[in-house]
Amino acid sequence: MAAAVNTSVRRRRTVKRVELTHGNLVVDCPVPSKMLERCVYRSGEEFTRLRYSAVTCDPDEFARSHYTLRPVLYGRQTELFVVVTMYNEDDTLFCRTINGVMRNIQHLCSRSRSSTWGETGWQKVVVCIVADGRQNVHPRVLSVLAAMGVYQDGIAKNQVNGREVKAHLFEYTTQLSVSSGMKVLGPDKGVIPCQMLFCLKEKNGKKINSHRWFFNAFAPVLNPNVCVLLDVGTRPGDTSIYQLWKAFDLDPLVGGACGEVGVMKGLAWWHLLNPLVAAQHFEYKLSNILDKPLESTLGYIMVLPGAFSAYRYAAVRDDLSGHGPLASYFKGEPGYQPLRHPGQKAAEQRRKTAGVFEANMYLAEDRVLCFEVVAKRNERWLLRYVRSAYGETDVPQSLAEFIAQRRRWLNGSFFAAVYALVHWYRIWQSRHSLVRNLVFLLQFIYTLYNVVFAWFGMANFYLTYHFIARTMANPNIDPIPGNYGQLVVRILDYLYLALMLSMFICSLGNRPQGSKLLYMGAMICFSLFMAYMIGGAVFLSIRGVHRALRQMAKEQQHVTVVSVLFGNSTTRDLIIAVGSTYGVYFLASLLYLQPWHMITSFVQYTLMVPTYINVLNVYAFCNTHDVSWGTKSQGAQKMDLGVAVPMPHNKGGSQTVQLVLPGIDHDLNSAYEEALTVIKTPVTHEHHCRDAKTRQEDYYRMIRTWLVLFWIMTNAVLALVIVSTEINGLLDPGDDDNMDAANPAKGFYLANWYFSFILWSVAGLVMFRFIGSMIYLVRATFWRGR
Repeated sequence: MAAAVNTSVRRRRTVKRVELTHGNLVVDCPVPSKMLERCVYRSGEEFTRLRYSAVTCDPDEFARSHYTLRPVLYGRQTELFVVVTMYNEDDTLFCRTINGVMRNIQHLCSRSRSSTWGETGWQKVVVCIVADGRQNVHPRVLSVLAAMGVYQDGIAKNQVNGREVKAHLFEYTTQLSVSSGMKVLGPDKGVIPCQMLFCLKEKNGKKINSHRWFFNAFAPVLNPNVCVLLDVGTRPGDTSIYQLWKAFDLDPLVGGACGEVGVMKGLAWWHLLNPLVAAQHFEYKLSNILDKPLESTLGYIMVLPGAFSAYRYAAVRDDLSGHGPLASYFKGEPGYQPLRHPGQKAAEQRRKTAGVFEANMYLAEDRVLCFEVVAKRNERWLLRYVRSAYGETDVPQSLAEFIAQRRRWLNGSFFAAVYALVHWYRIWQSRHSLVRNLVFLLQFIYTLYNVVFAWFGMANFYLTYHFIARTMANPNIDPIPGNYGQLVVRILDYLYLALMLSMFICSLGNRPQGSKLLYMGAMICFSLFMAYMIGGAVFLSIRGVHRALRQMAKEQQHVTVVSVLFGNSTTRDLIIAVGSTYGVYFLASLLYLQPWHMITSFVQYTLMVPTYINVLNVYAFCNTHDVSWGTKSQGAQKMDLGVAVPMPHNKGGSQTVQLVLPGIDHDLNSAYEEALTVIKTPVTHEHHCRDAKTRQEDYYRMIRTWLVLFWIMTNAVLALVIVSTEINGLLDPGDDDNMDAANPAKGFYLANWYFSFILWSVAGLVMFRFIGSMIYLVRATFWRGR
């Protein structure tokens, strides 16, 4: 990996005395003249000076500590406030997002007939980049920011007047952008000026802390109308931010909105050759076609994805007493409690440790924020889905990374859903109408049913397999020559039990990165189980139709399609469940004019359904104790930037500090040229290997896993052989022609009420989603064009 700057080059440094502004270090530094040569605007402070503020206070105290921002100094009203959060992502992901944002600003300025936007529309947009930890930010990202003029090396300081710096804030109105191919783009390529804030946090505090800097530090100063949230790596469509903003502009009751988040498929969609990516692509499409439109129709979207969403600032802002959506949202930050009165200092807050339930719930803190916005006391905010706004993002391409990501998603979404259900009564404390509250009540019932169904998902999937396999093993139905069906099913039962035990034991003690082969083998085996179940369901459905035709011909009854398909209860249930599920998928995709995922990704997703249930859910619930986000904990501050040394008070009584800053313009241009060289130098991708200690820990855990697996499986096989022999001896299915209502085997194999309940539940849930999706589509087509 290339370094950010060639630090071996010696540059001149200038020692200056700088007067503090209200006790804060704020410095205006000249930008390189070579960079200005690429720009149209070459005069004016915002174009020729980079403003650096060393923030020494907590985010909640930013405004009270007399910090301010350039748009306020220029008397500008901020309409859109965009935040881009990042941790250690590389320059390619960063440029993908920032270049997409710049294209959106260009579109806003091109809307000459708009009363809000137009040629100077960029003055109403502020882009805030928050980097989570100075030691974690990718060095090439700093080079990209330096090439845009938003960052300069050598300005930031560790301490000001004895106070530790919490964040380094750089402000600049850039006229340059950098493409994903590392080409610097200027006004000749249509780049519009963009007001940027770059907040480089001194320590890593997780994404939720980055959002606290955005919402609690900068937003109160700018007082924006709409706040847009983006993750680095997400590329918004060229007009997507405008489409989101329009949803707020057209409907004053919209408190939050999101667009379609899709999978980045690569050139010629080659990423879809990876079955894992294809399955996620299908999952995302289903959510955007069925789930989001349904929830938007009801008015409450369970989650506005933090990777690409927007909120009206008035909807999330806390009330004067310090209670509100943001206060609840930031409870997920470890050790944080909101300030309850202006005189209270953040350092005086009583720190408390969250319980397991609350800690897991805040793994999906965006779900908590959505509920708090809709249930805000004495308000009636709604959440909407805007299908014309879209963004693309990278998804995990390895199974280990996928499992680790879904652990946080599944645990967070489950506990957040329980939180919303437990506090459903708070909807009645809002100002929503009676009809709207009844609609929300219907949605909560639907959510409760989904949560319960998901809780028993592992058992339901096994029972579905069990019913199909036992029916296929019937000697009078068995499609395997020689009637080996019962032997095959018995072997499959043992394999299924062994896979489940493996998943539980492995999930309890192993990292996915240390058990890749085991998880991959389980995924392949469960996919084969799914293929067997699909084949069995199709076989039984066809056989049921043939049998009904023979029966009607024997009794000389008038044959109709309905009588053939629904004459047998099992055939009826299978056809209704399978037909409604996959039929709805195809029909809804066609109506939304997005059918391609059904062609490219349908098979992969279908085969991976048991992996979602038996691998991801097991790992997630076995690791509810792990409430980490995968980021490093905060360490001691690294004193490598220098300090602002306090000087004696001058005659006017103002306080000054002495600090070292970059020198003459020649050195600024040299640093700028180095930044350009870095981003143009191809990256040498390093192979990241596990260190010796981690490899040893994974090895010990794997040995332990195999030992426990062998012990459990040998005992389980012995017990199951005996029990299975007795059960199969009691359940003699009898002759196929004599299978009637009096035959108990038929009741066990074909007409079990719980099997019917599972099938009808699947059909009912899918149809409910489909109805809501169609209502949304009609409204989007004929009402305000959304």
